[in-house]
Amino acid sequence: MPETIRAAVCREFDKPLAIETVTLADPGPGEVKVAVKACAICHSDIIFAEGGWGGELPMVLGHEAAGVVETVGPGVTGIAPGDHAVVTLIRSCGNCHYCSGGHQVLCEEVFPLDRQSPISNRTGETVGHGLRTGAFAEKVVVEKSQVAVIPKDIAFEAASLLACGVITGFGAVTNTAQVPAGAHVAVIGCGGVGLNAVQGALAAGAKTIIAIDLSSDKLRVAERFGATLTLDPVDPGHRDALLAATDGRGVDYCFVTVGAKPAIDGASQYITRNGAVVIVGMPPSGVRGEYDPGTLAGWGQRIIGSKMGSAQVARDIPELVALYQAGRLKLDELVTGRFTLERINDAIASTKRGEALRNVVVFD
Repeated sequence: MPETIRAAVCREFDKPLAIETVTLADPGPGEVKVAVKACAICHSDIIFAEGGWGGELPMVLGHEAAGVVETVGPGVTGIAPGDHAVVTLIRSCGNCHYCSGGHQVLCEEVFPLDRQSPISNRTGETVGHGLRTGAFAEKVVVEKSQVAVIPKDIAFEAASLLACGVITGFGAVTNTAQVPAGAHVAVIGCGGVGLNAVQGALAAGAKTIIAIDLSSDKLRVAERFGATLTLDPVDPGHRDALLAATDGRGVDYCFVTVGAKPAIDGASQYITRNGAVVIVGMPPSGVRGEYDPGTLAGWGQRIIGSKMGSAQVARDIPELVALYQAGRLKLDELVTGRFTLERINDAIASTKRGEALRNVVVFD
């Protein structure tokens, strides 16, 4: 039977989220209901809540979650009630043109949950299934491909980060760019995604890992995560320092993990001939980047987009869990603050002020 749950609902763009009682449908065929135990605050949720990407209101946002499987719909195998799981926004059929080519984040299938949100309010009004997840809520119903079962000895707060921040940053390096050992790498932005790009570069065996951020505090954290050099882009000599660290040529790969136009526009100054700028952070709709096409062509440079780290949920999350268990992936260190659902607006405000690597909403 459908049940009532508490959720943080976005009713007006750029306004505080409202804690409301909503109704969540039962999982249908191929779907799973998960009791959310932790959901991290991602900048994508904030951009949506501010109206940066449009969308119909009301909606429940939140997409970086972990919890306990409660029920499964017909046809679901490999996932059982009681399992601990990471819940992602990546919904894939496994059979379409993109899935068959290994690009599950680009799946073109239209699922029943895409046609009809499982969330409604007391009057029967449909409430949007934000980012295909709606995890700023006590429970979620998602497609089975969005769920990855994890060991029960991993804290939910740490596990929730695997759903987006970790796979996006780490995967941009290891999946999208496939950075080879010995490469020179720069990461612009040292928030949750950027630090995981630093971790990805370390795991890939990069020779030089240069972290670039306006915040001296975040640069110090980046050093603990594996950065070999940290730079403030305001420093007029920072590019010279980058060149000195890369034999005068520049980096092979520059990962832009923030959706800020100055960062996107400035990334090309750091790369070598035949180097690549990898766009990981997503700006609000309408932001346009600028580049010199003559230099891009003449030097054989590349601009690469990376969506969700080109992740394959069933492959990547178990591999990341194994790295974490082996002490080779930092997760606990990324959790800055823990907030109840009632304090979600405080968690969002703290994130917007740049105070947090990842703030996490926790549920009893």
